[in-house]
Amino acid sequence: MTDADRPLPTPALSALARACGVSVDYTAWNGYRVPCSPAAIRAALASMGVDARDDDTCERSLADLEDLPWRRMVPPITVVIEGQSVQVPVHVPHGEPVTASLVLESGEAREVAQLDVYTPPRRIDHRDVGRATVQIPADLPLGWHRLHAGTTGKRARGWVVVTPERISVPDQIRRDRPWGLAAQLYSVRSERSWGIGDFADLGDLCALAAIREGADFMLINPLHASEPVPPMEPSPYLPTSRRFLNPLYIRIEDIPEVAYVPSQQRAVIEWESERPRRANTEVDLLDRDASWRAKAPALEKVFEAPRSAARQARFEAFCLREGAALEEFATWCAISEAHKGLPWPEEFSNPRSPAIEAWREENSERVLFYAWLQWVADEQLARAQADAVEAGMSIGIMTDLAVGVHPHGADSWSLGRVLATGMNVGAPPDMYNQHGQNWSQPPWQPRALEAAAYLPFRDVVRAAVRHAGALRVDHILGLFRQWWIPDGHGPDDGVYIQFDHDAMIGILALEAHRAGTIVIGEDLGTLEPWVSDYLNHRGLLGTVVALFEKQSDGSPTPPERYRADALVSVTVHDLPPTAAFLAGEHIEVRRRLGLLAGDAGAEKAESDRQRDSLVAYLRERDWMIEDWNEDDLVAGVHTLAMHSPALLTAVSLADAVGERRSQNHPGTHTEYPNWQVPLADSNGQAVLLDDLFDHPRLQRLLEAVRSARR
Repeated sequence: MTDADRPLPTPALSALARACGVSVDYTAWNGYRVPCSPAAIRAALASMGVDARDDDTCERSLADLEDLPWRRMVPPITVVIEGQSVQVPVHVPHGEPVTASLVLESGEAREVAQLDVYTPPRRIDHRDVGRATVQIPADLPLGWHRLHAGTTGKRARGWVVVTPERISVPDQIRRDRPWGLAAQLYSVRSERSWGIGDFADLGDLCALAAIREGADFMLINPLHASEPVPPMEPSPYLPTSRRFLNPLYIRIEDIPEVAYVPSQQRAVIEWESERPRRANTEVDLLDRDASWRAKAPALEKVFEAPRSAARQARFEAFCLREGAALEEFATWCAISEAHKGLPWPEEFSNPRSPAIEAWREENSERVLFYAWLQWVADEQLARAQADAVEAGMSIGIMTDLAVGVHPHGADSWSLGRVLATGMNVGAPPDMYNQHGQNWSQPPWQPRALEAAAYLPFRDVVRAAVRHAGALRVDHILGLFRQWWIPDGHGPDDGVYIQFDHDAMIGILALEAHRAGTIVIGEDLGTLEPWVSDYLNHRGLLGTVVALFEKQSDGSPTPPERYRADALVSVTVHDLPPTAAFLAGEHIEVRRRLGLLAGDAGAEKAESDRQRDSLVAYLRERDWMIEDWNEDDLVAGVHTLAMHSPALLTAVSLADAVGERRSQNHPGTHTEYPNWQVPLADSNGQAVLLDDLFDHPRLQRLLEAVRSARR
């Protein structure tokens, strides 16, 4: 069915959809207005708990929606900008008295004034409900405060969250405009790795980049938790939890308790490491499952080793800080291990059920093991960031926050009440992914998330910024709107869902401000022009990809005209390395994978034309010699990027060593080995961290970077 053939929603369905922030049409990447199908609209509303089966139910649901604020004594959350005063409604039976006060995050009590504002009562469930209005003062400090309200025999609480107007970028960053490297951590191995890059490799990578090359940050893939037992999902962008780390990145030898493992067991640990270490020099696909099968029994032996009183106290403090979230995550891991891919009992579907509590008690030692893994991972990531800063990096680790989580993972299990069922996040068709994308991730359910006071979102952000000098938020447009694809629908048959971006960006800004973390929003793709302006106004940097910056005639945009409040890179992880991209090699790969909607020959001809235009521009600016080769072209594009006014510039390690294989082909799952490619050079030789900064191609590219910066 073409877009023109789709039936249009009825007026009643359209009115309900708009009231719930569900699109009835949208502007596609090519500028055309595309209608959303009534089936997709109804499915999205149903996933939000809104009945839209027919016009009559749509009208009733719309009336219920208008009544909803009056059913709450106070809103579950009110998000304001510091220095801003706001009025909050308090609903009580008509004619009854109202009391209200604030308790600040610090514990200080503050009175709130009740305003003389008359609002007529509303008839709700055969009773009259009145509205009082209280004034939240403008001088509240940043933080999470509680509004207490009450009337005769009833009390309620809501959150008042005061957020910074802007995240401040340090003056040193604005003055020096730092550059850094971008890497997929798992792909960067050293002689000591267990077949996959780890936290110790990350610390060493940062230190070497800072000391040898003067880099100020290291942009890496998300480090979110994966499955506790094989098979492990290779995509770091489809984690089981965004609140916890992947223990696969633990360097076992760096755990202090290894020194106290009995000598015979230490010998076994050393033996366990031999096989995955032999894989470090292989250029075939990474084997996460093999690495974890070697690491898991070794970690169990270290877990059993005695901890000193201080180390035990630190572990217990970590468990207390993480609280119920860690307990639920560790429980999910232990149950998943026990069932090894088999269906769980029905009574285990609720993470807070008596059955789960009983199982946790019976298997407390295994649950504790998975909590311990998180403590060790947290310590080692903190050490990596400390290594980066001690080596001279002004930012250090720039971590990445994935869009969502696995539909059958830990977060989906424990946070199911605030996720939309029967829906998948994705993207409509665009120039590069002409069939659209389905990322197979359950989205936040905006109505439920607001009812939960955005606390689940806050916890995700807090985990992301804890040990990061900067945070890249993948597809930050998802905090404004998300493309929802109902189960059984194609990626092109979805709807956009609006979110309260003021609340979500405000909470993101508050948690980043408190952690001292710079935030970069990946604001690529189809978006309304005001979104990037809004992000910059709140102090969030945007994203610029030099290969995509084109003028109306298709020629390269002069880098002087790039956005200044941005992170600029030549390429990103969803594109092939620059040399392969400019050679058009990805077109044949996409044709084989069935990702092209048009003619491969025409696509290749257009790719060649754009490359020739780029070459001509680089020659015109004297950024590339006349008798150029591939290395010169890659260096020339990076020289172009370095001449932008952007605050931050990233150089891909894959580009630096001449890798040609893509880490990811969007729109594929099993068709291509996404996220499984180890770092190798143009000769097909594995590049280990130990030799990385002596690699001649890397030195040549980074010399071009240094020259451009001078």
